[in-house]
Amino acid sequence: MGKGGIVKGDNVLIRILGTGCPKCKKTYENVEKAVKELGIDAEIVKIEDIDEISEWIMLTPGVVFDNVIAFEGKVPTVEEVKKELMDYAK
Repeated sequence: MGKGGIVKGDNVLIRILGTGCPKCKKTYENVEKAVKELGIDAEIVKIEDIDEISEWIMLTPGVVFDNVIAFEGKVPTVEEVKKELMDYAK
């Protein structure tokens, strides 16, 4: 798959980084909805361990597509997630 390049049958690993706060939960909901609306085959994983989170980002919530940080320190809207996923797919 390389950088980006989502093709049919690829499974994108999406990490939601956050300690379980309301903003982190909303981020998870928005990512889940965006993935469903786009019909992308994705595994969405919550990462709540602070040590693991700090390996990726400094501000929560965060969203990582495979190994690419997409969002940090903000709750992305469903539309923002969809746009980033589409850009990632290029």
